[in-house]
Amino acid sequence: MALDPQTMREPLEIKQQKRGDLVAEAIKRLITEGNLLPGDRLPREVELQQMFGVSKSTIREALKSLEVQGLIKVSTGPSGGGMVVEVPLERTFQLLQNYLFFKEVSIDDIYTVRQLLEPELAAGAVPHLTEADFEALEHNMACCSPASQDRRELLRQRQADVDFHDILAAANPNSFLRFTCELVNEMIRQLIVFGNETPRREHEKFGTANVNIHRQITDAARAGDASRVRELMQIHMQEARTYIKRMNGKLRGRLILDSDIVDMQQRARSHKNSSATAPKTARTIRTSRAAGTTKTTKTMKPAKASATAGVAAKSPAARKRRVVDD
Repeated sequence: MALDPQTMREPLEIKQQKRGDLVAEAIKRLITEGNLLPGDRLPREVELQQMFGVSKSTIREALKSLEVQGLIKVSTGPSGGGMVVEVPLERTFQLLQNYLFFKEVSIDDIYTVRQLLEPELAAGAVPHLTEADFEALEHNMACCSPASQDRRELLRQRQADVDFHDILAAANPNSFLRFTCELVNEMIRQLIVFGNETPRREHEKFGTANVNIHRQITDAARAGDASRVRELMQIHMQEARTYIKRMNGKLRGRLILDSDIVDMQQRARSHKNSSATAPKTARTIRTSRAAGTTKTTKTMKPAKASATAGVAAKSPAARKRRVVDD
């Protein structure tokens, strides 16, 4: 479509970013260029004010924006301020699902992806599984054995079946593969529903099939047979797709609310509290070694931060342009 010459002669209005957004972007650069890790602290609010030449309310607006994005956690008090945190999987899932809410996604779409990724995820986890991991797998199978007469409990068991895959995912050193599979697993837990007309015996058949194949996968993993684990997981994904479609499983289209995130985080904390601390410690060491870094918690000094911020707060011009919005 041709542009209107009259329109082209008129000056375009370019919307400038708010100062709080600019400061938030600068703090992201601090985190990136300062190589900060979860647990590392940002400078205090007053130091950030001096660094960027802005008001307290602008700094708080920037920190709040980063907290909503899941990049930092803000605490109050004399020792308060921003601390870098790992972006929660639950927040990422919320953004992904809210994006997919406007797309056409089917059970077949999800299981096409799972059938490609899960076998490699499980095979790659085999050399890294600890005895504590095997105990967690055994506990999961015991909890998911279909012996309940309550339909809601059977559905909960089907959702808990996915925890088996999360245990394997946590042991795989490939962080991107792990992240992708965990997101898919969360979609299955949160979004797949079955029709009320689904007979209880179908739930029981599905549960029994899951426990049986999980047992075979666990035994093969204990034997260190990664090839067999890959083969069994491929079979498992095919079976799971068949069972879910037979049970009239559907994806419920809905936006994920912040309250849903709270529920997911509570469930995640419950899993951690019920697990031994050994796997977590071992996993943290493995992750650090894979990244090639060993760091202790630190607070970035204002001078170091100022050098990489990309905001010329100290220049006279910057002082003149300062917006005081306290």
